[in-house]
Amino acid sequence: MTMSPEQATWFAGTFGRIVDNVGLAVLGKSQVVRLVITAMLAEGHVLLEDAPGTGKTSLAKALAATVQGTNNRIQFTPDLLPSDVTGVTIYDQQSHKFEFHRGPIFASIVLADEINRASPKTQSALLEVMEESRITVDGVGHEVGRPFMVIATQNPIEQAGTYRLPEAQLDRFLIKTSIGYPDLASTELILAGSANRNPAADLTAMITTSAVADMADLASTVHTDSAILRYVAELTQETRLASETRVGVSVRGALAMIRAAKVWAAAQGRTFVLPDDVKDLAAAVWTHRLVLDPEAEFSGMTAEKIISRVLADVAAPQSRQPAA
Repeated sequence: MTMSPEQATWFAGTFGRIVDNVGLAVLGKSQVVRLVITAMLAEGHVLLEDAPGTGKTSLAKALAATVQGTNNRIQFTPDLLPSDVTGVTIYDQQSHKFEFHRGPIFASIVLADEINRASPKTQSALLEVMEESRITVDGVGHEVGRPFMVIATQNPIEQAGTYRLPEAQLDRFLIKTSIGYPDLASTELILAGSANRNPAADLTAMITTSAVADMADLASTVHTDSAILRYVAELTQETRLASETRVGVSVRGALAMIRAAKVWAAAQGRTFVLPDDVKDLAAAVWTHRLVLDPEAEFSGMTAEKIISRVLADVAAPQSRQPAA
């Protein structure tokens, strides 16, 4: 079944209302908000990397407040243990049974704050749940439910007390983006409301978790032409062939692009994916998946430059609307 025009119109309208609601707490950052909501409806996860004080946590809180479901915050610190994230099995002396006590990862939206301040061992506790939406403790699997989304924040790795996220961890984030400082007009509005230290607390939940899951299911029915699939495959192959990269975009990264592009198209009221959807999302979906050669990195090459070059070198297919 393919999404109908009427469903696409409804999807775009609902998407816009979610963006507007989150935007009440995160001023002047509509594009970043749209990317984060796209990740949520593509059933992926988001990594926000930026300097302290740019609103990373505020954005995560605003999205959690917009969705009428459970949300937890995990403050990652060097002494945080994997069991502090996933939960632990404890022996109950009264019932003479082992009982699993769920950790904070069991929520619809989980804010993993300053994720790169925890040890690599604790970071790895998220690998399974981010890929499979389940946790295995003592050989027993526990589903975290649906929808499930991790919004992780991290400070630039050059800062003291941070650990670099491993490539396997980065690959599990659908999108990596930064918020950046607000423009002058938005900064003035933020300062005018400085008495409210937590603007996300004033937001009203406007969509249920079941509705989010329904939107995710609906987005998956957006038509993706075979030419688009080949275009994405060619782009990812070019990132692997680039002389400056040691690791290019993985198959997981290609799949992530298709999922995100379907949501991006539906958010604009379309029932089909265009090459421009791929181009719009390429930087956010792919740059964090590239591992550059040290010499290329030292000479000033960046993942953003490689993605831009690949987009310029690979010819996009001619846009055409699918037959009704």
